[in-house]
Amino acid sequence: MRKDNTNILKRIVSLALKEDLGKGDVTSNLIISKEQKGEGVIISKEKGVIAGLELAKIVFKQVDPELAFKSYVKDGTEVKLNQQLCSVKGRVKSILSAERTALNFLQRLSGITTLTREYMKKIKGTKVKILDTRKTTPALRTLEKYAVRAGGGENHRHGLYDMILIKDNHIKSAGSISSAIELALKGKKRFKIEIETKNLNEVREVLNYRINRIMLDNFNLKDLKKAVRLIRSKDKKVEIEASGQVNLKNVKDFALCGMDFISIGALTHSAKAIDISLILK
Repeated sequence: MRKDNTNILKRIVSLALKEDLGKGDVTSNLIISKEQKGEGVIISKEKGVIAGLELAKIVFKQVDPELAFKSYVKDGTEVKLNQQLCSVKGRVKSILSAERTALNFLQRLSGITTLTREYMKKIKGTKVKILDTRKTTPALRTLEKYAVRAGGGENHRHGLYDMILIKDNHIKSAGSISSAIELALKGKKRFKIEIETKNLNEVREVLNYRINRIMLDNFNLKDLKKAVRLIRSKDKKVEIEASGQVNLKNVKDFALCGMDFISIGALTHSAKAIDISLILK
């Protein structure tokens, strides 16, 4: 993860620990002596691609700065069943108090990274880039978009503030595609402009303007190919993005239609968490 995100990560971890620990780990406080030392090893209980190790380290260090954390793999590594990912040494009570929060982050982010890597393998040999969306867990977008990158994907806009994306409700509010585009073009020039289209007629209307990217939303493969040919015949520089109805079975078919990007909300909203456990030695 980028160093400039460290403060954000620490705040997220603080909230997560407060949620889990509250006023303290009552079970460990009763059963484990304060100074009992030990080592916990975190292992993968299934195959997958790992992400979130730095975050796990932050969790353990916030609970107890004296804990010693060591990673055996890097984020983005494909791991096997029962492979050791990292270890943590120090007070057993501290290790167990941090355990669930650290594992929750690791499991969630590794699930996103694993799913992203599966999509990347499916489109291998094409020039298409896989993008995420804003369909993320509230307050965890920075983490989940990082996990997409760790899996080989790329990030679409991070929020509403860094790109102009004209969608169907904007078009309805403006009255037409043309009106929406013209209003956007009068605005701040430093933002890229993308517009969502639902059919070939809308694509034709968009091509009357110079914008950065056209999204082909929920097009079937037949119409997708037609739309790409139409766009390229009019403008060879505009970026083309496909979105909607994409899954692991058909993503290669989409990629072969000739667009530049495929955005997939499922990367973050439907990824299955990877099974990861901590075992005391």
